[in-house]
Amino acid sequence: MSNEMYSLHVNGETREVRDAWVGESLLFVLRERLGLMGSKGACEQGECGSCSVLVDNELLCSCLVFAAGAVGQAIVTIEGIAPIGAPNDVQQAFVDCGAVQCGFCTPGLIMATHALLERSASPSEMEIREELSGNICRCTGYGRIIEAVQSVAVARRSLP
Repeated sequence: MSNEMYSLHVNGETREVRDAWVGESLLFVLRERLGLMGSKGACEQGECGSCSVLVDNELLCSCLVFAAGAVGQAIVTIEGIAPIGAPNDVQQAFVDCGAVQCGFCTPGLIMATHALLERSASPSEMEIREELSGNICRCTGYGRIIEAVQSVAVARRSLP
């Protein structure tokens, strides 16, 4: 197995990935090679959603994507949706609504919420549940999470 070098476009910046094996998952490269620890590795099978990122505006489980296959695509992680210390409206709503408990699933849920609200300004509760169905949370029971998503949708609709 030879080690490779390639570049990924992550959170608006070109990042060099050195001494990589081309079979490494995007999750592994983001966390271990680029130091972006927000995406979590739990199931490593695309079932829990904790590793969700946007790749060319499509929500994907980064554990199922080869990092080398994402060359030339825009990758956005939880670290890239708002500056550190300045949460965006989705992140703030999760805090305000008590939708954050242990925090392990939170990055994936926020990425899924972000993707949903980019596509649909007024999602129904069923649409929210469907969008978030790929994310497993063992702490909240989802009620507060759904409330957070709804509160952002309402607030965005009231903006000029």
